[in-house]
Amino acid sequence: MAYEITGHTKLTGLLGSPVEHSISPMMHNESFRQLNLDYAYLAFDVGTDKLEVAVAGLKALGVRGFNLTMPDKNLMCSLVDELSPAAKIGGAVNTVVNDNGILKGYTTDGIGFMRSVKEAGKDIIGKKMTLLGAGGAAAAILVQAALDGVAEISVFNIRDDFFKRAEGIMEELRKETDCVLNLYDFSDPELLKKEIAESQILVNGTPIGMAPRTDRCIITDDSVFHKDLYVYDVIYNPEETLLLKKAKAAGCETQNGLNMLLYQGAAAFELWTGKEMPVDIIKQKYFQR
Repeated sequence: MAYEITGHTKLTGLLGSPVEHSISPMMHNESFRQLNLDYAYLAFDVGTDKLEVAVAGLKALGVRGFNLTMPDKNLMCSLVDELSPAAKIGGAVNTVVNDNGILKGYTTDGIGFMRSVKEAGKDIIGKKMTLLGAGGAAAAILVQAALDGVAEISVFNIRDDFFKRAEGIMEELRKETDCVLNLYDFSDPELLKKEIAESQILVNGTPIGMAPRTDRCIITDDSVFHKDLYVYDVIYNPEETLLLKKAKAAGCETQNGLNMLLYQGAAAFELWTGKEMPVDIIKQKYFQR
């Protein structure tokens, strides 16, 4: 059928900078077409300096909702009327829903991660995770994994602002969950090896190994990989990082961040439309090489 903008078309979109590379417009617009929904999704290059006025304009226009990418996720928390529990604890919003002028902020990155792990046939509920990094993606994973019932999470990060922020996130998570939470300095290789040895899943939540620096790997001691370890890298460009290559060579099962990207978008799609994104179609069209 023809897909046309009408006088009833509901607008959704993406705010961030840069956004030209984003696959989100293709994902969402194809999903709208597949389900015959009168919606459209556009990308807008908006940094933090213009975010407040942009959000006010979108609210005034009555848009249905929008996504946030870097560098806007943290500032968006102060611009919504309500925050989901995960967004409040994590201090970041990547999805906004406009319900009759009330802006509600959510974070779906962690939801996308947990769904991608589950659909790979891995049950990490009640298990232990080692998480490398405490920035945007890593923080979202930390929050959702703890809320969903991962028993223990050991986070390794250098002592930067993200380290301090992770301390605050863990303090809030301890109030809301029974998850055992550990935060360690990344400078102790023996402690890292010990924690990975006790873990069922190792997650790289940092950009180390991302194109164009594909020769980099956050793990320098290949002996940390054990046959029962599931290794997950949130990076999806390249599709197989050096970390995943090393893990696979050691006999580990692995996954990159493509499905996390897909399923975080699917969660946002459902918040806006009340419908399930046709993920199989989207995966086949945009995520398979």
